[in-house]
Amino acid sequence: MKKNFIVIVILIGLVGWGIYDTSKKNGDRQANLASSQPAMEGIDDSSLSIGINQGNIAPDFVLNNLDGKSFKLSDFRGQKVIVNMWATWCPPCRAEMPDMQKFYEKYKNENTTVIAINMTTSEKSVDRIPEFLDEFGITFPVLLDKQNSIGEIYQVYALPTSYIIDSQGIIQQKVTGPMNYKMMEKLVKEIR
Repeated sequence: MKKNFIVIVILIGLVGWGIYDTSKKNGDRQANLASSQPAMEGIDDSSLSIGINQGNIAPDFVLNNLDGKSFKLSDFRGQKVIVNMWATWCPPCRAEMPDMQKFYEKYKNENTTVIAINMTTSEKSVDRIPEFLDEFGITFPVLLDKQNSIGEIYQVYALPTSYIIDSQGIIQQKVTGPMNYKMMEKLVKEIR
């Protein structure tokens, strides 16, 4: 009985330490990210902070597509953006991709875009990515998160995960799980 109690106390202590350590690392990562990012043009960012919560300025990033071309989130400032984190092996990701392409085709000329970030470290083979894109006729930017750095910053724990970002670069919504066309349309129409 005494041994069981000691084991339980030790386990609770380890879990508590793990939660504390993870939250501290996430806080440090956000602080480092905030200090390294330039001020956003046209935004009175004195009351805004960089982070992943609703109302925060979305953390900027630079990632390459399959052809090696670099894309930076802040380059899309002035547009409404759906940033979608996904993988080829993910059934809900496969389910939402046709609607995402349909949405992109309809709204790409209305200052609205989709950026898909493949969680590349979770893929068995990078060769599956172009096959997936061809299968679904994807024409919006698809970027590779080869070190899972964006997955960590944006705390992607389930796929798909999407962030709806307004034209000022401010996060308006986080969606965990697949979206359909009507949902995308509703979420994006509600923002400036």
